[in-house]
Amino acid sequence: MTHYTFPDHFLWGAAASATQTEGTVPGDGKGENIWDYWFKEKPHLFYQQIGPGKASDFYQQYETDITLMKTLNFNSFRTSLSWSRLLPNGKTLNQEAVTFYNNMINEMIKQGIEPIINLFHFDMPMYLQDNGGWENPDIIEAFRYYAQTAFQLFGDRVKRWTTFNEPIVPVEMGYLNTYHYPAVIDMKRAVTVAYHSMLSSAKAIEAFKLEKIGGEIGIILNLTPSYPRSDDKEDQQGAYLADLFYNRSFLDPSVLGYYPGDLLTLLDTYHLLPERITGDTTLLKANTVDFLGVNYYQPRRIKQSEAPIDDKNITPESFFSYYQDPNRRMNPYRGWEIYERGLYDIAMRIKADYQNIPWYVSENGMGVSDEERFMDKDGVIQDDYRIDFYQEHLKWLHLAIEEGANCFGFHAWTFIDNWSWLNAYKNRYGFYRLDLDTQERTVKKSGQWFSQVAQSNGFSHDD
Repeated sequence: MTHYTFPDHFLWGAAASATQTEGTVPGDGKGENIWDYWFKEKPHLFYQQIGPGKASDFYQQYETDITLMKTLNFNSFRTSLSWSRLLPNGKTLNQEAVTFYNNMINEMIKQGIEPIINLFHFDMPMYLQDNGGWENPDIIEAFRYYAQTAFQLFGDRVKRWTTFNEPIVPVEMGYLNTYHYPAVIDMKRAVTVAYHSMLSSAKAIEAFKLEKIGGEIGIILNLTPSYPRSDDKEDQQGAYLADLFYNRSFLDPSVLGYYPGDLLTLLDTYHLLPERITGDTTLLKANTVDFLGVNYYQPRRIKQSEAPIDDKNITPESFFSYYQDPNRRMNPYRGWEIYERGLYDIAMRIKADYQNIPWYVSENGMGVSDEERFMDKDGVIQDDYRIDFYQEHLKWLHLAIEEGANCFGFHAWTFIDNWSWLNAYKNRYGFYRLDLDTQERTVKKSGQWFSQVAQSNGFSHDD
């Protein structure tokens, strides 16, 4: 039996977001975001035509849910503010939202659960999207104002903030694929969105420093290791470019304060550089993050590009191709490879190349469909597969920490089965099962297991 004990004061908890959990109720004053709008316009795109209207009703059930978190021995929880709830028209405060978020934060602190508050999790207010969203440079000042408002309202109690969750995702899913609104494929627009996102993050950090409220501010990135198929130069180059586009385009400016030179050269070669904002390099350099949140789910397996580059239809995948490891293990429900060692490799890279900046696992989880198949006679879902998934990732994380990785916590995705964009409730991730009809929460076996892990700050396993 091997004992895996984690550092003192290690964070144990889960992550969520406003749009995926809060829901809306009459009179709450919330403004429309891109998901509300898209579901209203095209409900058939969403799994079983379920939109974000009710979600898991966290807006009304936050007290109950925070108590349930405490029964799992959480000492921390990360969620986001809804920009369109707090500032429905961009300037005027929604007092109902202020009351809700104050009560939510106060209840977490009362229960001994540290709130980690994220500012943006894929939910652009529709009034801003109508003016171009992240494509419009005016968004930088709008985001700064929103961030400053949040710091002034809640910064006396919230001591860990993050600017963005996975800023690559709105770029990749909304401007290189059609899974997020506005669902266009245009590399030049995608690059502009990414650039303005990074400048907005830096502006928020600048505002945080000016408020002098204490605490720390970071960013949450989904870091996906890119593994080359072979030692051949072409495969190695493909993996290098995949990493450049999908990891370093946000990691380098956030932590180091500048963009990789190779990325700028490549974008310039294909006439993809955005229109520069005056003072951008100074802004980025002066406003790097205090810590990182790392979301890890799967690796990328890369080989050399199989097709010539089409100058008129460039995407990141123009520069490399994917391959499947013949020995891979898959989560067949999500279509993602399970590769626990990837978390260790990320940790070692942060240590070697990114100043060993403090970081935590801000998301890790396993989505499974039709979990009722695994329900026992007492109504508890026997999700041993999820326990195995977490244990194996935590073993590799533990090794990384022993080897000097500066990791201070582990958050699962997620606490209660939550609404998930176009997938709605197709795949479930929670420690608690959510009954969509009754909103009843029922703990799963994995939740019982996690409660013991958090209580003992580790676990034992027969290796």
